[in-house]
Amino acid sequence: MTEQAKVPAIRFAGFTDPWEQRKLGELSSEFQSGDFISAEKILASGPYPVYGGNGLRGYAKRYNHDGFYALIGRQGALCGNVNTAVGKAYFTEHAVAIKANSLHDTRFLVHLLRCMDLGQYSGQSAQPGLAVGVLKEVETTVPSKVEQQAIGSFFSRLDDLITLHQRKYDKLVVFKKSMLEKMFPKDGESVPEIRFAGFTDPWEQRKLGDVADLLTGYPFESRHFTDTGIPLVRGMNVKRGYLDMSADICENWSDAVGVEDYLLKAGDIVIQMDGALIGSSYAMVTPENTPSLLVQRVTRVRCGNRSRYIFQAVQRGFLRYIKSLKTETAVPHLSLSDIADYAIPVPKEEREQEHIGSFFSRLDDLITLHQRKLELLRNIKKSLLDKMFV
Repeated sequence: MTEQAKVPAIRFAGFTDPWEQRKLGELSSEFQSGDFISAEKILASGPYPVYGGNGLRGYAKRYNHDGFYALIGRQGALCGNVNTAVGKAYFTEHAVAIKANSLHDTRFLVHLLRCMDLGQYSGQSAQPGLAVGVLKEVETTVPSKVEQQAIGSFFSRLDDLITLHQRKYDKLVVFKKSMLEKMFPKDGESVPEIRFAGFTDPWEQRKLGDVADLLTGYPFESRHFTDTGIPLVRGMNVKRGYLDMSADICENWSDAVGVEDYLLKAGDIVIQMDGALIGSSYAMVTPENTPSLLVQRVTRVRCGNRSRYIFQAVQRGFLRYIKSLKTETAVPHLSLSDIADYAIPVPKEEREQEHIGSFFSRLDDLITLHQRKLELLRNIKKSLLDKMFV
């Protein structure tokens, strides 16, 4: 590699010197495996966190390191996985602890290690493992300490922002789960714990097949799939709460002639009927998902202006219901009657259904907003890691 090549695509202003090649061992004041700790000494809570190859494992009454460290997973599938630990902590033998020496910056080192494919140094044995001696000899390229500090600080702030949005997203998901339990009646009861003002009538138990029009998809033959045309909604397109119509998994049909009954509408709910994720793979069709055609082994639930309410009722209890059926087959599957028999609590007044559906739809929009912000920030970070390291 020439000196000219040893510079990243993006740099902070004022830095022009080429990056220099160094061994990982030359960057570190500490570079060692953690210590064995028996499972019974790893506690659910305690004064000192315990870190292994995949981050936090629990807590202990003693510690073996104090400070800010990069941790590399060194065994099994976690070989090369990079985490961080701050303060007094216990590192197990499944992690290699690294602290930069006085000429380098540990925060920079963390992100540098994450850019490197360290797992490739684990050897070819049945149980992969990273040896400290091997890792110390791995060569990389680094700038001056001042530039390292600027890069390390930048990515640490970006990580903090990602963590902030992750916490907001997690809180909203937990809040929604709680509200689904409180705004629908508990099993055996006829009124929910929380209600919109003005509604007092008891709710009714209704089967999904009685409040919605159900239809299973058409057996479109794969040999007639086309590169362009109307997208087909197959089981693999139905994810946990959304439709994935990305080009790499989507197939198309030339037109809807003769299969008009299988055209999906915005507001339709689709439920996957096969596979390991039955009971949790369902989605609502959005305007962006139309036109599209329903394929066999996917059920369409059409319920008009009740769709937002019914969709939340499916999210609340459908998985529990499916688990109660105890489908004992090699490939789990649902029948149309299984779906039709799903019992949901329904308010007598449609206005109450509309209020509930609208409330949860706004909450879903907020959750999606934070999810998209998270994805954007992660994509930005990934792109910058590629461009700000050699």
